[in-house]
Amino acid sequence: MFWTRLASGIVLVILAIGTLWVGGWLTCWVMCALSLVGCFELLRVYKLQKRLMGIVCYLATILYYLMIFLKQEEILMPIMVTYLLVILAIYVLAFSKYRDKDMMAAFLAFYYVSVCLSYVSRLRDIKDGGYLIILVFICSWGNDTLAYCFGRLFGKHKMSPVLSPKKSVEGLIGGILGAGLLGAIFGICFNSFAHPIPNAPLWFGLVGAVGAVPAVIGDLAASAIKRNNDVKDYGKLIPGHGGVLDRFDSMIFTAPIIYYAVLFVLGNVR
Repeated sequence: MFWTRLASGIVLVILAIGTLWVGGWLTCWVMCALSLVGCFELLRVYKLQKRLMGIVCYLATILYYLMIFLKQEEILMPIMVTYLLVILAIYVLAFSKYRDKDMMAAFLAFYYVSVCLSYVSRLRDIKDGGYLIILVFICSWGNDTLAYCFGRLFGKHKMSPVLSPKKSVEGLIGGILGAGLLGAIFGICFNSFAHPIPNAPLWFGLVGAVGAVPAVIGDLAASAIKRNNDVKDYGKLIPGHGGVLDRFDSMIFTAPIIYYAVLFVLGNVR
């Protein structure tokens, strides 16, 4: 299992680097594909993956990414509102076939997976996005790795004994501080390779620390849904890691936070 997990992890990192390096249409449609798989995985938990609400979720996801690809940002909110109205209409018109939790699960799948993951593509598309996208990985995978190391070395107090017995308060603090430190190092490198900004290590250190918090929440939220529904893994797409939601759960929460934090920093410093 370890070697399978390691090998698939290496392949995943290589694919991620290649996709984000190219950017543009490739990043947009790869994130769309991941969102569709993620929606399928979450909808399958509620047995909606092949029903009308699930199909509408897939179509809304494709349309949403198409508007991102076409740079029609003003259309995104209308799509989100229309999607909500459509699934409410399905719920009402086919009341005997759906329960309220089905409607809410379909609502969650689109907003939680598709909308949140789209911020990876949107962050990549802004100025210096090829560098700034690294912050998402610092706050998700970097934070997770450092939290694990700190937890193994110093962990004594359980953070969430029911949802994730192996996570500790010490690991949480270590992950946040570590992500902040990685963010500061990123700031030094950013000023060397991209368009420099004043006090970049300080600003990106703060972004790294702040972004690490939702990464932890994202991980625990995905675990909570699985536990509530007696699911071990969301899928088997990534050998040794599970499905898209198993591997990208922290990134789903982190990407929107990093996107808006970066816009705030660039808008107030440059």
